[in-house]
Amino acid sequence: MLIGVVVVLIIIVIGLIIYNLNIHKKIQTFRNINQRITNLSVVQDFMNTIGETSSVDDKIKKMNEILIEKYEIKYSTIVVFDGTEYIVKASNVDNRHWDSLRKMQDVEMFKDSIATATPKYVTVNNEKEKLPYQQMEFGRAKSAIFFPLYIDNVYIGYWIIESGVPHDFDNVDITVLEVIKDNIVSILKTVVHQKTLESIVRKDLFTGLYSEEYLYGEGKRLIDQYTMSTVCMFKITNLEAINKKYSRELGNKVVTDVSKFVQNLLAEEYVFVRYMGPKFVIVFSGVEVSGVADFINDKKDSIESLKISLKDEETRRSVTKYVTNIKFCNIYIL
Repeated sequence: MLIGVVVVLIIIVIGLIIYNLNIHKKIQTFRNINQRITNLSVVQDFMNTIGETSSVDDKIKKMNEILIEKYEIKYSTIVVFDGTEYIVKASNVDNRHWDSLRKMQDVEMFKDSIATATPKYVTVNNEKEKLPYQQMEFGRAKSAIFFPLYIDNVYIGYWIIESGVPHDFDNVDITVLEVIKDNIVSILKTVVHQKTLESIVRKDLFTGLYSEEYLYGEGKRLIDQYTMSTVCMFKITNLEAINKKYSRELGNKVVTDVSKFVQNLLAEEYVFVRYMGPKFVIVFSGVEVSGVADFINDKKDSIESLKISLKDEETRRSVTKYVTNIKFCNIYIL
């Protein structure tokens, strides 16, 4: 009888073990599904961030905020090399610690991580120790994971997450963090083209107006604040003739005087840029096309009748020339 009881108990124990393993497997499956849902949610938030009409730097900061919120990361810092120096693009760490955060590439333990494109986990064993890269700080971070960032095999910087608890990342799923890192790289790669546009925006030498690239960056952000805007392009059609008949100096003065005159007619919220050569673009923010047409027709004659003069350096006399046939065209609603 005793043997029978033992056999029954063994069967029960085996049954419980199988049941617990099954439960554990289901819990793990649930965690994986939950993690995938979180990852998909983060990716979706990233995509929404890319679509926002904000600057590249603002997008990177928003992306870092999403990481901190979704994955409950204590400290997250993204550092990018701009070709001359390392810049902290996004961080929730107090900026008095940024000097050490942008020098990670000089820390010996991270050099191998950068060379091999692999993450590096560092931690301390007790509260009295500090991480090797920390200079003036002791209590803020006690464990960290360093991820080098690459775009098409080109090293561009790093992402580092930190915790104030020793060994806090001992059991973290590094594969999940690798996915996050890849998402960061994807976002940086996506916005690099916008950054290029932002960096080539310049002010025209003669008029002081922004170049056409302004319309695709900061200008677009301002315009998109309105539900409807109207774009107008106008051209000084006889500018080339003025340059040939008189001088390029007079032609330059025509451009500056006309642009100043038009600028004084425009409200502060309108965007006015020199598109190229004799062409200019005005974006009438929040104005319908009918209102713009009336405005242009009203001001066209006064612009075309401007008297642009240039002093003759030989005779020291004022030689007055006239600007004619300033043509407005291509009026359409954004």
